[in-house]
Amino acid sequence: MSHSYIANWLHIIWSTKDRDRCLFKGSAVKIRQHFLEKAEENNAPIETINIQPEHVHILINLPATKSLDSVVHQMKGESSHWINDEKLLKGHFHWQKGYGAFSVSASMGEQVKEYIKNQEEHHRRKTFAEEYEEFLEKYGFEVDSDF
Repeated sequence: MSHSYIANWLHIIWSTKDRDRCLFKGSAVKIRQHFLEKAEENNAPIETINIQPEHVHILINLPATKSLDSVVHQMKGESSHWINDEKLLKGHFHWQKGYGAFSVSASMGEQVKEYIKNQEEHHRRKTFAEEYEEFLEKYGFEVDSDF
């Protein structure tokens, strides 16, 4: 076989510091566009993204040449600096430490895209904390009160 074929689909989720609900329509649109542009520049394009008031969902096909931690670290670090430099929000903005990254099979890609796109509807029935706890349990992680 002379070619390498890599499909490394990941659903990545992280929240604002202390789950502060501060990412509303106007700022979220600008932040979303910024994420898309920077991801493209860094050769790790985002397939789908949704920014909610206190958290972010991203679907990415992680390139073989990139590590998950370096991609997420770059996205979170660079974007928080940009948000503060642009004064998009009142006060000093931070993302919460850590993130969740959950593997997605290629056959479930479209379902995950729809799930991410429909976050507003989804959160009418379930809080972010409930949603995240569900992800952790589904993927076999022990849930503690500090997530």
